[in-house]
Amino acid sequence: MTEPAPPRGPVGIEPPARKLPLLTPETEFFWTAGKDARLLIQRCTDCGRYQHPPLSLCPVCRTQTMEASPVSGRGAVKTFTVNHQQWLPGLNQQFIFAAVELAEQPELYVFSNVLAPPETVRIGLPVQVCFEHQEDVWLPLFRPEENADAA
Repeated sequence: MTEPAPPRGPVGIEPPARKLPLLTPETEFFWTAGKDARLLIQRCTDCGRYQHPPLSLCPVCRTQTMEASPVSGRGAVKTFTVNHQQWLPGLNQQFIFAAVELAEQPELYVFSNVLAPPETVRIGLPVQVCFEHQEDVWLPLFRPEENADAA
């Protein structure tokens, strides 16, 4: 897991401006775990299946024994889009929004930004989590793994 640090890549890619998520009892663990440099994903204690976003019961075994569980923070870009539209005031740069498939389980996705130049992002690009701290929230973002060019 990477240390919580400003998610500025070596190429100076800045995270886009954004509205912050609402912290609820069901999701607070996900949005605040970055303060400890951890990515937490909901997991069923009965069958071991990860689930994101969090649900009140396991979609596989239907039990309600869900807990926040640390994951590696490593994954791969499954699909992505390069956005050029200014969606929010102050959002003047293009940014990458991606479905990152986490290494722990097939089809376990976190949707977030990839902090890299658009021309370097590709499907299958190995990424690792980093965190952007804003107010009471640590937003999980992703950047290419250090040896991603060799992959």
